[in-house]
Amino acid sequence: MKFFIDTANLAQIKEAQDLGVLDGVTTNPSLMAKEGIKGQNNILKHYVDICKIVTGDVSAEVIATDFEGIIKEGEALADLHERIVVKVPMIRDGVKAIKYFTDKGIKTNCTLVFSAGQALLAAKAGATYVSPFIGRLDDISVDGIGLIEDIRTIYDVHGFETEILAASIRHPLHIVQCAKAGADVATCPLSAITALLNHPLTDKGLAQFLADAKK
Repeated sequence: MKFFIDTANLAQIKEAQDLGVLDGVTTNPSLMAKEGIKGQNNILKHYVDICKIVTGDVSAEVIATDFEGIIKEGEALADLHERIVVKVPMIRDGVKAIKYFTDKGIKTNCTLVFSAGQALLAAKAGATYVSPFIGRLDDISVDGIGLIEDIRTIYDVHGFETEILAASIRHPLHIVQCAKAGADVATCPLSAITALLNHPLTDKGLAQFLADAKK
């Protein structure tokens, strides 16, 4: 399973890259605003700065919700760097745009997916990635991991090549559950990835090894 970091923070992206486990980045307008990135030119430059750090795909989200607007923004984003993946919302014009981009050879990430039916439409349109938001489903007492399992079954039965990019991951257990459920990618905060390092028995064992080494 690939690890993407869900942030626009360059320092965190560099840290994840240095750890040796980073495969890509996902971003959105909220994450850009959190880092104080304002103005279209600055946002576009920031996407390029991210692409210079990582060696994998970088999802850059469109703001438009109409077909023509999505196409215009998406093509401009794709022109920024070869690693840019155009992030498109799961709406009617979004699905149409994904088909358009697919025919043009532009990678896409269909975002805000909350059902297996939506994931099926995204795959039919040729999306490179589909992003089910498991944490937000858990928030309303719906099984987010169950959705990953359903999408995995559908894609495997019908041979879809669209990758399942599990999003809205809140904690390290989510990452492990997504791996077990067959997600191709998990995108999450750096804190969730580094939390996988931690176990009290590891700390206890290392402390014992070091103590014995001093004897």
